[in-house]
This record gives sequence, structure tokens and C-alpha cells, in this order.
Amino acid sequence: MTRVVKVLWLLLCLAVLREASPPPESLYYQRRASVFADLSVPEVRTVRSFLLSQKHLNLSAARTPTLNKNYIFLIELLLPKKEQVLDFLQGHVCPPQRKARVVVFFGAEPAPNVTEYVVGPLPLPRYHYPIRTRSSSSIKFTARPITSVEYQLLHSKITQVTEVATPLLRDISGFSFHNCTDRCLTFTDVAPRGERSGDRKSWFIIQRAVEGYFLHPIGLEILLNHESVDPEHWVVEKVWYNGQYFDSVDELVEKYNRGLVAMVKLPDLHKEDLFSSYRPRGHLQTRAGTPGPKVWEPYDKRYWVKGNSVMYAGWTFAFRVRSSTGIQLFDIRFNSEPIAYEVSLQEAIAFYTGHSPATMQTKYIDTAWGMGVMGHELAKGIDCPEFATYRDTYHLLDSDQPVHYRNTLCIFEYPTAVPLRRHYNSNSRGGYNFYAGLEGQVLLLRTTSTVYNYDYLWDFIFHQNGVMEVKVHATGYIHASFFTTEGLNYGTRVHQHLLGNLHTHLVHYRVDLDVAGTSNSFETLEMKLEKISNPWSPGDHIVQPRLDRVQRERERSAAFAFRKRLPRYQLAVTRYRDSESCSSSLYVQNDPWDPNVNFERFIRNNENITNQDLVAWVTVGFLHIPHAEDIPNTSTPGNSVGFFLRPFNFFQEDPSVASRDVVIVRPVTGSVSEVNIQRWTEVTSPHCPVSSPFTYNGTYLPV
Repeated sequence: MTRVVKVLWLLLCLAVLREASPPPESLYYQRRASVFADLSVPEVRTVRSFLLSQKHLNLSAARTPTLNKNYIFLIELLLPKKEQVLDFLQGHVCPPQRKARVVVFFGAEPAPNVTEYVVGPLPLPRYHYPIRTRSSSSIKFTARPITSVEYQLLHSKITQVTEVATPLLRDISGFSFHNCTDRCLTFTDVAPRGERSGDRKSWFIIQRAVEGYFLHPIGLEILLNHESVDPEHWVVEKVWYNGQYFDSVDELVEKYNRGLVAMVKLPDLHKEDLFSSYRPRGHLQTRAGTPGPKVWEPYDKRYWVKGNSVMYAGWTFAFRVRSSTGIQLFDIRFNSEPIAYEVSLQEAIAFYTGHSPATMQTKYIDTAWGMGVMGHELAKGIDCPEFATYRDTYHLLDSDQPVHYRNTLCIFEYPTAVPLRRHYNSNSRGGYNFYAGLEGQVLLLRTTSTVYNYDYLWDFIFHQNGVMEVKVHATGYIHASFFTTEGLNYGTRVHQHLLGNLHTHLVHYRVDLDVAGTSNSFETLEMKLEKISNPWSPGDHIVQPRLDRVQRERERSAAFAFRKRLPRYQLAVTRYRDSESCSSSLYVQNDPWDPNVNFERFIRNNENITNQDLVAWVTVGFLHIPHAEDIPNTSTPGNSVGFFLRPFNFFQEDPSVASRDVVIVRPVTGSVSEVNIQRWTEVTSPHCPVSSPFTYNGTYLPV
């Protein structure tokens, strides 16, 4: 192929792949969606500058290497009240004023605390005032999330307290904290941090700092009390090594020197053959070196993304990525009918069990780690198709300026490889009367959160028949511990010196359903068996299921326990309240004993839920018993859960009958082979897809 022909071919393919002009109504939906849009970089900077100018707050830079300071931890959008937003969406009023929620850590005060502020109006703020939580405007300082500065101080402290154990550490692992160059140790900290409200002491799992260090514990765990804002007052309270407890590192070293410690010397590690690496190894029964098939988009995109608004096949919705909790969708409509005001991620929890103290203690509550900020760049062709629409996000969390996260959200339409509907109508004579099928095409919005070791993929899927699917895939490294024989009661041996610990994943969503409006009720349909006399055969009986309809009139009757021993409900329906906008918070991880948000209170008052504005709280999850095939990473098949929002007698018929993706085939009368094919879209494009070189930039840099 000559160069001229190649250029013409490329131009032709690029022309085919151009983006279609948006419909006129896209500007209307873009304006509606703007009320939910995350703070812009200029807005974040303005809020930060405004608060820094308030001298009575005595604010310092977040990255100043001390905890004895007052500093801004988080700046994010504070959503307007729903009533104000609905008035705007219905065209009655102008958009509500934009405001920011700001979290400030007051570490330099006589009584250190955390206080949240409202700052507004934007873009020119004039006021700030504290947000009250329960009976107080402040939160315990020990409940705050860990910051990068605190991690730096913790690393220095652990390096200091383990210096005396350097010979021991090198003997058992070949690595150390002190003077380690390229053979260093690192750690994973677990939470909650203590045994009661006000504690701030963490167990640290000591690991070899290699690729996939989560899978390389050396058998040493250290409990460090770091409640004070002065690291000089931090102390080691307990040490665990290979099933044995010690009161200090010095005691461990002393008994090690006397030969009183059961030591396990780990095999040496080589970067070239780490079992925790993604490097290919072994033999795969397929053509080596040949890439697999790719999905491509031969025509104009059939969806539009403008700002934070999306339109697709009758669906319209707005989105944002909240720094603390992650992805949120708003004003979800189908064929202009309101379906949900909000469908959003609230919390992800992982409860562990184990023989070592760190795994006994581990109850990860991920909002505290910033699930929105933990969304990093999506790899084109792997995390999402190359042709997807990508969006960047900007966050200020544990930083002194907004940080740019590249390509963290993707939106794309793709074929499901399963027909949405199909039927083959046989004539029972070796032929057929007709075949009809509707190609399965959906729109998918995806973000991710890499919370320490685990990677979550958050999917929102929109089907052409008015069904919305919400799904999460879990992958990444397992949270593992050092293998001991006693540990087999709490997990399985996944490698020579590695125990995969039993754990349960729970993910919580808020589903603010406004089905055709805000006046909704909740009814359940269950199946019950009945035994009745056979009406045409006296003396005989028929056993069959029948529908049992139950109108749930109160919140207590609409809360369905997942399991009695777990602190969440599989489904709970409550009456809408502005004060119940989130089911968790940044502070529950480090103070679950006295949480500032307690979901049980949402249903405790047992309000009436008939013809009211209702919110459904949905919990999905699964039990994970790790196994050798979780090395190096847990794979997504079998580790995905979710739920559906499906119309039930909402439409007069399946709304996908409006789709032009349908194909109808009928045999021509009197002919054996001739058929009449009806279709309402263009045939397959004759043009070739453009294969772009793989690119990736994993940075997230201040802007």
C-alpha cells in the first residue's frame, strides 16, 4: 500500500469515527446538570484562599511536616438541598448558589478537633460557618483520616523503633528499614485504630518493599500508639512475630539473641521472578504474541457527553466524582420521565478475620481513604475501549492545591454479545415464519478506586429497555498475612509463607428514587405456595405459587436484614431527609465506636413511607475465601455484584420497541432460499478501524 493510499485510508477512517453534532436539547440538559458539577479548579482555589485569609482560623499548609497545625484537608462541592434543585430543574427559579464543603483539621488547638465548614457563595465567597454533626460542630481529632504527612512521620518512627532489630530483620528477610538502599522494608497499616472511641493506635504489617509488597509480609507486626500530635510521644505497645507476642521491639530482640524466638527465614527475592508481579510466566494454550479481538465504533457516537451531562437512547443523567465517596449520578430520566434523583456510591467495607493481630483488627471502611481521589488513570484498551469518551477529575484532598487526575472516568457504548430480545418462530415443518432480534447495546459509565491493595471498578449500565444496572468488580491484591498453621482456621495458604485471609466485601449505595415524581410508596411482591382443590377434578389438589403483595407503610417494615450479625441492611427504604444524605462518613473508619453518622438512626424513628419522597439504601457484597489463583491478583470473574433498577408496569410496553437496531427476517413465499430482511440502521461499515498506539500517563500533578 503506497503512502498516499495509506493517508487517504486513515482520513476516511477518521471521518467515519467523527463525533456527531449534539442535538439541540443537549444544551438544555447540560445546563440542568451544571447544578451537580464538581467544583472547578478556580472555585477550589478561591475557597482555599478565602479560608486562608480568615486569620482567626490560623491555617497552615497541609504538607508542612508536623501534625501540630491547623490545615485544610478537603474541599469539595456541597450539594444544594434537593427542594432547591428540583425548583430549578422544573424551571421555577434560577440555579441554587454554589457552595463548598471544607474539612479542617485543627491540630494546633488546646483541644484538637476536626470541623467541617460551609463556604459560599461561589465564585466569590463571603461567609463560612461550621456544619453541625449530631449535637456538636466538631469531630474528635483521633477520628480523622490518616494524611501523607502522618504516614511520613509513622515511617520515620517505625524506622527508629526497629533500628535495634536491624540484624534480626536482615536475618529473617534480607531487608530492613535502617540503611536499606534497595532492600527496604515497608508496611501496611490496618484500621480501626484501637479498641474504643478516642484511641489512635494502629497495627502495622511489616513487608518487603518489592512490587506487590502486599504479598510479602515477613511475619512481624507492630502496634504503635500515635494519638499525640507530637511523634516523640508515640510508643510501641505490642509486637507480634510468627505467632508470638512481645511487649516491645527490645524484648523481641533480646529473646531472639537468646534463641527463644521461633524464627522463619524467608527465601531471597529476585525482581525478575516475583510471584507478586504481572510479568507473564508459564504456558498459555493460545497463539502467543497475537492480540485478541477489539471492539470499535464505525459510525458517529450515539451518545453525547457535554460537561457532566450524558444523553443516550432516551436516557439523560448528570454525574460527578465526589472526592470522599466517589461516583454519583443525578437527575436520571428515561424518555424525559424522572426515574431517580440520585444513585450514588456511599461506602465500601471489607471485614477480615485472622490469627495475627493485624488481620483480627482489620475492618476497612473505605470512605476514610477517599474513594473519589483513589480513582486514577484508566488504561485505554484495557480498563475501557480505546474509543470511549474520557474525562479528567480534579480534587483537593490532603493537598495544598487542586490535583489533576487524568482520564479517571470513561463512557462508552458497546455490544453485549447477547440480544436484548429475540425470537425464532418455527413453522414446525422444517422452516420458520419469521426471526426477529434486537441487538444488545448498552451505555456504560465507569470509574475506579484503588484503595490500598484492592481495585474496585464502579459501573453504571444503561439498557435501551429502560433498565439501569449498577455493578462493582473487585480485583487487585488480597490483604494477606504471614502464614502460620493456626491461620488455616481463618483462610487458606496461597503461597509458601502467605495466608489469604477470609473476608467479606460490602458495598453500600444510595438510590433516591423519584419514579414519575417525589410521591412514591413501597410495595414488595413475594411468592407463597398455596394448596387448593382442583376445580375440574374433585378430590384432587393443586399446589402452586401465588403473589403476596405487602404495602410497606413504615421504615422499620422496609428494612431487610442482610444477616443478623452484620451491621448493614440488604435493602432499607427511608423517607427523604436533607440530614440523611450519606450513610457513612470520613470518620467512621477511625471511630466506629461512636460514629458521627449512624445509619441505624435513619430507620429508628420509623416514619411513614406511603406517598412520600423515598430513598432506597442498597447493600451488595460477597464472601471471599482467597485461594492460590488470587496470586498475583484477584480476578474479576466471580467477584462482581450489583443490582438493577427495572421498570415494572411503568411503560405500556417495552420501550426498546423504539430502537432501530432490530432485524426482522421473513422467508419469501414460494422460495426455499430467498428471504426478506428488514433493518432500520446502516449495514456494517466497509471501513477499517483505526488502531491507535497504546499510550498511558499515570501521573496526577498539581495544576
